[in-house]
Amino acid sequence: MTETIQGGCACGAVKYQTRAEIEFSFNCHCRKCQRATGGGHSSAFAVPAVEFEISGAIKEFASPSDNGAVTYAGFCPECGSPLTSRTERFPERIYVHAATLDEPSKFRPTFVVFAEAAQPWDLPNDRLADAPR
Repeated sequence: MTETIQGGCACGAVKYQTRAEIEFSFNCHCRKCQRATGGGHSSAFAVPAVEFEISGAIKEFASPSDNGAVTYAGFCPECGSPLTSRTERFPERIYVHAATLDEPSKFRPTFVVFAEAAQPWDLPNDRLADAPR
């Protein structure tokens, strides 16, 4: 039986849950993730969008990615916590920021994305493989 995954924003206005299996988990060092999180990288996991339940309103910021596809960064409009991202390139999937989990210590990244964009003060975990290309 699949365990329920739950989380939310810092102020509690937005909560989410899913019983879906995590498709994959990763650390992304691209500039978009750096700006979205205010840190050196984003730690996230992917789940099917149709199996992701959210309560409370999120606001999304749309911007083009390097490949031209529009990506949407979802955040709480009250406290500003980054919660999700999604892309028109893979509309069936939602990416969830690991730090928003109720139990973030359970997060286990399996690969690194955009390691070449890493800041010198936040180098990629060398025990993780580069993303499959």
